[in-house]
Amino acid sequence: MGGVEDDEPASKRMKLSSEELRRLSNGSTIKEPVAGSSRDLMARPLQSEGGEEVVGSKGVIKKVEFVRIIAKALYSLGYIKSGAHLEEESGIPLHSSVVNVFMRQILEGNWDESVVTLRNIGLTDERTVKSASFLILEQKFFELLDEEKAMDALNTLRTEIAPLGVNDSRVRELSSYIVSPSYCSPTRSPKQDTVRARSRSKLLEELQKLLPATVMVPEGRLEHLVEQALVLQRDACMFHNSLDKEMSLYSDHQCGRDQIPSQALQILQAHTDEVWFLQFSHNGKYLASSSNDQSAIIWEVYETGVSLKHKLSGHQKPLSSVSWSPDDRQLLTCGAEEVVRRWDVSSGECLHVYEKTGLGMVSCGWSPDGKWIFSGLNDKSICMWELDGEELECWKGQRTLKISDLEITGDGKQIISICRETAILLLDREAKVERFIEEDQTITSFSLSRDSRFLLINLLNQEIHLWNIEGDPKLVSKYRGHKRTRFIIRSCFGGLEQAFIASGSEDSLVYIWHRGTGELIETLPGHSGAVNCVSWNPANPHMLASASDDRTIRIWGLNNLSTKRKEPCSNGIHYCNGVY
Repeated sequence: MGGVEDDEPASKRMKLSSEELRRLSNGSTIKEPVAGSSRDLMARPLQSEGGEEVVGSKGVIKKVEFVRIIAKALYSLGYIKSGAHLEEESGIPLHSSVVNVFMRQILEGNWDESVVTLRNIGLTDERTVKSASFLILEQKFFELLDEEKAMDALNTLRTEIAPLGVNDSRVRELSSYIVSPSYCSPTRSPKQDTVRARSRSKLLEELQKLLPATVMVPEGRLEHLVEQALVLQRDACMFHNSLDKEMSLYSDHQCGRDQIPSQALQILQAHTDEVWFLQFSHNGKYLASSSNDQSAIIWEVYETGVSLKHKLSGHQKPLSSVSWSPDDRQLLTCGAEEVVRRWDVSSGECLHVYEKTGLGMVSCGWSPDGKWIFSGLNDKSICMWELDGEELECWKGQRTLKISDLEITGDGKQIISICRETAILLLDREAKVERFIEEDQTITSFSLSRDSRFLLINLLNQEIHLWNIEGDPKLVSKYRGHKRTRFIIRSCFGGLEQAFIASGSEDSLVYIWHRGTGELIETLPGHSGAVNCVSWNPANPHMLASASDDRTIRIWGLNNLSTKRKEPCSNGIHYCNGVY
């Protein structure tokens, strides 16, 4: 099903005025109909359509389609004369005579004729014809009501719209406008004809979306094809990691390795023992780290570097993890089988201690609205708490292990934890439905993507698996190369649109893979001990942090940046004795 042949030379077809052309939302020209009724204008193929004439070196671009799309773009950009000249010189019309008649009839409100012309366009799908007729007659109905011709509108509804058998619920809705005609139409005014014309242009846009592209070239088709090509080039670019990276039509897009954070810009040395965990805040303005030295540190992130803001003391055991509140104003810290503490980020004050007699906490997390916190316990249960410490709910049984990983999805419905050595539990706390991700190897840690659609799982066999957890979980990709034999090693999503995967490793390196291809693209040396955890700044795709057994945190950035280190604003040491 295609366009129709134009019987006249392009030079003999009359055009609307430039002003009228610009009123059309699709920017296309409307030619004067040939003599005779539109009933006589049966559709025929365009002259070049179906031929073998092509452009481009690959032989896949049909010349007729190419020229029509360019003409459409010219009209849309307001280059009316240029579009007309292209049609005339090429002999390839943007639209056939019958389509031009149809478009003119729509804009002039000749509804009955336009419905007849619609059937002469040559559409083979009767459902499309009926749907398009419905839109046209609906417009006729509203304009009759607008002109206070309620009986004519009712007659149109009964004898023309209803018999189409399309969208019965909408037909009932239209009938209600007869009873209550205040249907959100504009108040009558001297400008009402202009308002109605805009409405007809909008109708033409809706019809254009409904009719086949071969009949009416879609609005913005050339722009869509160009954008699609640019996006495909960007997605195929292994190192694309910057919003500022301009994409040009003049050459193919390609980024270099310099877009990946690979240079240690700063080494943070405030911890006195192994650093086990770290995590950037959601807004990227802070970094929190936890250590075997029983402390956590809140670091402040500046353009010029990272400085110590608060050292949080009060835990009696090593700290296994931290978790930022959704608004980044509070921080949870979890001692290894001890307690969970909630801290004020601004002051460094301990606001509350969450504990259960005879049990130890092993993980912590926030609800997306910041009203509740969750914690895993060493009896393998998961509890939900009010901020003031009141326990709201507890899921007992094999819900978690003694591993400090706990995630809550962005909608707040699912709790994710490691429930067995080789299985991850996805617990829908509202529907009370449990789903599982089953692995063949022991799971050591996991990380949830920002959009809550993917889970990154670290395994004992030195593999990282990417799972899609929408619906039935599906294994998407595997990443290999890092070393893990004894310790818990953590990985993360990161970079622009989380297009990369980073991981620590026991060989003192940081590993970075391209998420889509699984290709290892960078290894970062510098640490002198196992790298336990990595975190990519969600607000800055060029900043990555790594925590190591060598007691340091390294801040990684681009090779071409030279930053001045900012001195800590204070010693930032705050103690909490558990009184709250």
